[in-house]
Amino acid sequence: MRRWHRMRRTINYVNLSTPLGLLVARLGRARVTPGPDGLILAHGYRIPFPVAGAFTVGNVVLTRHDEAEGYLSGALLRHEDRHASQYAVCVGPVMLPLYVVAVIVSMLVCGNQASWNVFERLANLEDGNYPRVPPWWVRAARRRSGGE
Repeated sequence: MRRWHRMRRTINYVNLSTPLGLLVARLGRARVTPGPDGLILAHGYRIPFPVAGAFTVGNVVLTRHDEAEGYLSGALLRHEDRHASQYAVCVGPVMLPLYVVAVIVSMLVCGNQASWNVFERLANLEDGNYPRVPPWWVRAARRRSGGE
Protein backbone atom coordinates (compact mmCIF):
# COMPACT_ATOMS: atom_id res chain seq x y z
CA MET A 1 0.00 0.00 0.00
CA ARG A 2 1.36 3.40 -0.98
CA ARG A 3 2.19 6.00 1.65
CA TRP A 4 -0.78 8.23 0.66
CA HIS A 5 -3.20 5.31 1.08
CA ARG A 6 -1.86 4.57 4.57
CA MET A 7 -2.16 8.27 5.48
CA ARG A 8 -5.67 8.47 4.00
CA ARG A 9 -6.76 5.40 5.96
CA THR A 10 -5.51 6.99 9.20
CA ILE A 11 -6.98 10.43 8.41
CA ASN A 12 -10.38 8.97 7.58
CA TYR A 13 -10.45 6.99 10.83
CA VAL A 14 -9.44 10.03 12.88
CA ASN A 15 -11.93 12.35 11.14
CA LEU A 16 -14.61 9.70 11.84
CA SER A 17 -15.72 9.27 8.23
CA THR A 18 -14.60 5.61 8.04
CA PRO A 19 -16.29 4.71 11.36
CA LEU A 20 -19.42 6.42 9.97
CA GLY A 21 -19.07 4.36 6.78
CA LEU A 22 -18.77 1.17 8.83
CA LEU A 23 -21.91 2.14 10.76
CA VAL A 24 -23.78 2.73 7.48
CA ALA A 25 -22.57 -0.66 6.21
CA ARG A 26 -23.76 -2.34 9.41
CA LEU A 27 -27.17 -0.60 9.29
CA GLY A 28 -27.47 -1.67 5.64
CA ARG A 29 -26.49 -5.25 6.57
CA ALA A 30 -23.63 -5.23 4.08
CA ARG A 31 -20.81 -7.78 4.16
CA VAL A 32 -17.53 -5.97 4.84
CA THR A 33 -14.21 -7.15 3.39
CA PRO A 34 -10.79 -5.52 3.08
CA GLY A 35 -10.20 -3.96 -0.33
CA PRO A 36 -7.20 -2.54 -2.16
CA ASP A 37 -5.30 0.56 -1.07
CA GLY A 38 -6.79 0.65 2.42
CA LEU A 39 -10.39 0.66 1.20
CA ILE A 40 -13.09 -1.42 2.87
CA LEU A 41 -15.61 -2.98 0.49
CA ALA A 42 -19.19 -3.44 1.68
CA HIS A 43 -21.31 -5.68 -0.58
CA GLY A 44 -25.02 -6.41 -0.33
CA TYR A 45 -26.06 -3.03 1.13
CA ARG A 46 -29.85 -3.22 1.60
CA ILE A 47 -31.05 0.34 2.28
CA PRO A 48 -32.58 1.94 -0.87
CA PHE A 49 -30.84 5.29 -0.26
CA PRO A 50 -28.80 6.69 -1.87
CA VAL A 51 -29.78 5.70 -5.38
CA ALA A 52 -26.36 4.76 -6.74
CA GLY A 53 -24.57 1.66 -7.92
CA ALA A 54 -21.88 2.38 -5.34
CA PHE A 55 -21.08 5.14 -2.88
CA THR A 56 -18.29 5.89 -0.47
CA VAL A 57 -18.23 7.07 3.14
CA GLY A 58 -14.68 7.55 4.38
CA ASN A 59 -12.71 4.52 3.21
CA VAL A 60 -15.83 2.34 3.01
CA VAL A 61 -17.17 1.66 -0.48
CA LEU A 62 -20.75 0.39 -0.36
CA THR A 63 -22.81 -1.34 -3.06
CA ARG A 64 -26.03 -3.32 -3.27
CA HIS A 65 -24.29 -5.76 -5.62
CA ASP A 66 -23.06 -9.13 -4.43
CA GLU A 67 -19.32 -9.67 -4.09
CA ALA A 68 -19.40 -12.49 -6.64
CA GLU A 69 -20.61 -10.06 -9.35
CA GLY A 70 -17.26 -8.24 -9.30
CA TYR A 71 -19.06 -4.88 -9.52
CA LEU A 72 -16.52 -3.00 -7.39
CA SER A 73 -13.54 -3.20 -9.70
CA GLY A 74 -11.71 -1.36 -12.45
CA ALA A 75 -12.69 2.21 -13.28
CA LEU A 76 -15.59 2.29 -10.80
CA LEU A 77 -13.35 1.29 -7.91
CA ARG A 78 -10.81 3.95 -8.96
CA HIS A 79 -13.67 6.48 -8.96
CA GLU A 80 -14.73 5.48 -5.44
CA ASP A 81 -11.07 5.47 -4.34
CA ARG A 82 -10.90 9.17 -5.34
CA HIS A 83 -13.99 9.85 -3.21
CA ALA A 84 -12.21 8.28 -0.22
CA SER A 85 -9.37 10.76 -0.78
CA GLN A 86 -11.91 13.58 -0.94
CA TYR A 87 -13.15 12.60 2.54
CA ALA A 88 -9.58 12.94 3.84
CA VAL A 89 -9.17 16.38 2.27
CA CYS A 90 -12.66 17.64 3.24
CA VAL A 91 -12.31 16.82 6.96
CA GLY A 92 -14.43 13.69 6.86
CA PRO A 93 -18.17 13.96 7.47
CA VAL A 94 -18.02 17.67 6.53
CA MET A 95 -17.91 16.34 2.97
CA LEU A 96 -21.52 15.11 3.22
CA PRO A 97 -23.21 18.55 3.31
CA LEU A 98 -20.68 19.85 0.78
CA TYR A 99 -21.59 16.95 -1.50
CA VAL A 100 -25.32 17.72 -1.13
CA VAL A 101 -24.65 21.35 -2.13
CA ALA A 102 -22.66 20.09 -5.14
CA VAL A 103 -25.59 17.87 -6.18
CA ILE A 104 -27.99 20.83 -5.94
CA VAL A 105 -25.65 23.02 -8.01
CA SER A 106 -25.33 20.28 -10.63
CA MET A 107 -29.12 19.85 -10.79
CA LEU A 108 -29.56 23.60 -11.26
CA VAL A 109 -26.82 23.87 -13.89
CA CYS A 110 -27.62 20.82 -16.01
CA GLY A 111 -30.51 18.84 -14.49
CA ASN A 112 -28.18 15.97 -13.62
CA GLN A 113 -26.85 15.12 -10.15
CA ALA A 114 -23.28 14.49 -11.25
CA SER A 115 -22.28 16.33 -14.42
CA TRP A 116 -21.50 19.62 -12.66
CA ASN A 117 -20.91 18.15 -9.19
CA VAL A 118 -17.34 19.13 -8.33
CA PHE A 119 -16.78 15.93 -6.33
CA GLU A 120 -17.93 13.68 -9.18
CA ARG A 121 -15.96 15.65 -11.76
CA LEU A 122 -12.77 15.37 -9.67
CA ALA A 123 -13.40 11.63 -9.25
CA ASN A 124 -13.77 11.35 -13.08
CA LEU A 125 -17.39 11.22 -14.24
CA GLU A 126 -16.81 8.48 -16.78
CA ASP A 127 -15.17 6.17 -14.23
CA GLY A 128 -18.32 6.56 -12.11
CA ASN A 129 -20.55 5.81 -15.14
CA TYR A 130 -21.96 9.36 -15.16
CA PRO A 131 -22.74 11.25 -18.38
CA ARG A 132 -21.27 14.64 -19.23
CA VAL A 133 -24.35 16.83 -19.63
CA PRO A 134 -23.74 20.42 -20.75
CA PRO A 135 -25.27 23.31 -18.77
CA TRP A 136 -28.88 24.21 -19.61
CA TRP A 137 -27.86 27.51 -21.21
CA VAL A 138 -25.55 25.72 -23.65
CA ARG A 139 -28.29 23.26 -24.57
CA ALA A 140 -30.77 26.16 -24.98
CA ALA A 141 -28.36 28.03 -27.27
CA ARG A 142 -27.86 24.89 -29.36
CA ARG A 143 -31.63 24.45 -29.70
CA ARG A 144 -32.05 28.09 -30.73
CA SER A 145 -29.34 27.75 -33.35
CA GLY A 146 -30.76 24.45 -34.60
CA GLY A 147 -27.79 22.41 -33.38
CA GLU A 148 -29.72 20.01 -31.15
